[in-house]
Amino acid sequence: MKILGIIPARYASTRFPGKPLTVINGKPMIQRVYEQSLKAELLTDVVVATDDQRIYDAVVAFGGKVMMTSTEHNSGTDRCCEVVGKIDGNYDAVVNIQGDEPFINPEQINQIAELISSEESQIASLCKPIKDADELFDNNVVKVVFDTRGKALYFSRQTIPFLRKVEKDELLWMQERTFYKHIGIYAYKVDVLKEIASLPQSELELAECLEQLRWLENSYTIKMGVTEFESYSIDTPQDVEKCLKFFKD
Repeated sequence: MKILGIIPARYASTRFPGKPLTVINGKPMIQRVYEQSLKAELLTDVVVATDDQRIYDAVVAFGGKVMMTSTEHNSGTDRCCEVVGKIDGNYDAVVNIQGDEPFINPEQINQIAELISSEESQIASLCKPIKDADELFDNNVVKVVFDTRGKALYFSRQTIPFLRKVEKDELLWMQERTFYKHIGIYAYKVDVLKEIASLPQSELELAECLEQLRWLENSYTIKMGVTEFESYSIDTPQDVEKCLKFFKD
């Protein structure tokens, strides 16, 4: 199966303008994401999809592959769909790699590439057991529940499932069962990507501000893989220092 890794990278950001070009240990963040992605053996190729000439030039400067895309896209999924419509290669599937995770583990990319390679898979994503009590009731941490075959049932900013018979306490809940947080990396079969990119926003998506709920509401299946690798995204300038401290340790 031919699988294309696409790294959507926008310059505009409310909290951190120019984020992809932030220098981390001597390299722009987008270069670090690109180089980590190249280490994933199951990807046939990797390309950056941007809407900004500065990012385009930076990728060319370090020898990466890059494609200019529209400034009108609302999501990385839409940007990936544009790339698939333009690029040569007849790819079977796409992995949408977050451009703000400079230390993404290549094994996570291989894992999701393997998931999407299954004949029955339409969309795939990853999740991780919650081990930090502070994340359990944090609405910025998206949770997911899935069935016995690993297909996602629902994603929410609320803690799911709600433990009706247990006092609402982080430690008590985590002793009772395993909760999973969503890791924001996706893979799609190319035909499915083209279909979901044309769907209008759904009610659940608008309520939770979670794009993946649009797909569930329209009866697409999302195959979940469980990873033990942590995910560290850069959303603010302060996150850069936190991330560097972790990887120094």
